[in-house]
Amino acid sequence: MPAFKRIVKMTFRPEEVDNFIAIFDASCPHIRAFPGCLHLELWRGKRKENVLFTFSRWESEEALENYRHSELFRSTWAKTKPLFAERAAAWSVDTLAEL
Repeated sequence: MPAFKRIVKMTFRPEEVDNFIAIFDASCPHIRAFPGCLHLELWRGKRKENVLFTFSRWESEEALENYRHSELFRSTWAKTKPLFAERAAAWSVDTLAEL
């Protein structure tokens, strides 16, 4: 079974981007070590530097849901959510072709 992939788009108030990056840097090793997490990246939009994305791969949808219901997620999200300029958007995606 292929890995389960998740993309989350987050738009921050411009003055809060560095604060989020600090939160991500502190949380990243713990998220990456969470059971079922296979990969984690942080991306920044080319045209809008206050738009950031996380890309993660998980062993399964269940593994992602376990993380989303964990104290690690709750505490990280509690620090992140107040920094938003817009509501976050998330997509779960499947790979159709890999070239």
